[in-house]
Amino acid sequence: MPRLRSRAVRRGERWIFSAGFNVRPDLRETSRIDSELDDIRHIADAGGRVAILSHHGNHGDHTALHLDFVAGYLSECLGRPVRYVPVNAGEQAEAEARSLRDGDVAVFGNTRHHGGEEANDPELAKAFSRLGEVVAVGGFSKAHRAHASNVGILAHLPGVLAGSVDRELDVLTPWAGDDPAVFSVAVLGGRKREKTCVALAGFCRTYDLVIPGGAVLNNLLQVRGYGVGASHLGAAPDATLAAAERVLSGRKKAEIHIPRQLIVATVSDAGYRKARTVSLGDPIGDGESIVDFVLDDSALAKLAHLVAARGRLLIAGTPALYTLGFGTAVDPIIAAARALPGNTILLGGDTTAELPFGGTKSPGGGSALQYVCDGTLPILTALATQPHTAGAPA
Repeated sequence: MPRLRSRAVRRGERWIFSAGFNVRPDLRETSRIDSELDDIRHIADAGGRVAILSHHGNHGDHTALHLDFVAGYLSECLGRPVRYVPVNAGEQAEAEARSLRDGDVAVFGNTRHHGGEEANDPELAKAFSRLGEVVAVGGFSKAHRAHASNVGILAHLPGVLAGSVDRELDVLTPWAGDDPAVFSVAVLGGRKREKTCVALAGFCRTYDLVIPGGAVLNNLLQVRGYGVGASHLGAAPDATLAAAERVLSGRKKAEIHIPRQLIVATVSDAGYRKARTVSLGDPIGDGESIVDFVLDDSALAKLAHLVAARGRLLIAGTPALYTLGFGTAVDPIIAAARALPGNTILLGGDTTAELPFGGTKSPGGGSALQYVCDGTLPILTALATQPHTAGAPA
């Protein structure tokens, strides 16, 4: 895999830095920018000319903002003026890129102002490529997407993997893919679509035990014909229910833990009230939601085996409403995690914020989830098979 730190930067060389600065304009959370600072500084300090391409928000709505606030923040962090260029393709953008001097850094317009960005439109990718001579592929938050600015552009220019992505992969690799020699447990929760559509299928292929909670469990129960009352199925129930059906009916390595006891509560404006424990198959009222569950003895035994065997534990999403006081399922899982601090990872911003664990954590979202499930990402495949060579210049 060609890497930024293994390649010399020539003074005057024109670089495109593919970033993932999808942060709020109030800059309350800047980790997606901060993770790229060392790489941008490395290129600029060596005399490279840096044209930054980043996405923000969604095409066609108010979330796809101009990135002038990012340029301002980068100026402060890098200690050098960072220009903002509101366009990113066409003659004006090319002229602005050519006008950069040695060590200059500029943020170009939001790539999601183009409908072809997420569709990996080849003409848009070609237009982006005219801003430089070589690409540093960062933006781990979009590494699981084959977009014009991070994958399509590599059909036209040589590219290298940015250090920010390399560091993230180093953290995640011990939990990635199938390892027959290691007993592996994945705990899934939350409401996000990818937990059911990506993670459930992925970990059923590569891990030994999957403990679903949250919307993942709700989808599995509904597919199996159990009533779930007002329980949340996620933002795209048609897709998640179909994914759950495919997993249940298909071949899999993992055992999926379906609890025999559920904890349900009445949903009201004041929150969740009148919690009660029901057996699987008991009626759940239309106004009730599954808020927690009881781990079966077999699952508890497997968690004990996990600890004894020094296996690997991955928690992606909180499996119950833990922050609202429902800890029946979470408490034994966290106990296992604390017994395996070096063999456990918490994945995702909500998970790391909600669960009391001081070990390895990754705020990575969909990219991290796909990498640990599949062991690769579209940007890694594109870099490994690119038609150009990003070797050190003479």
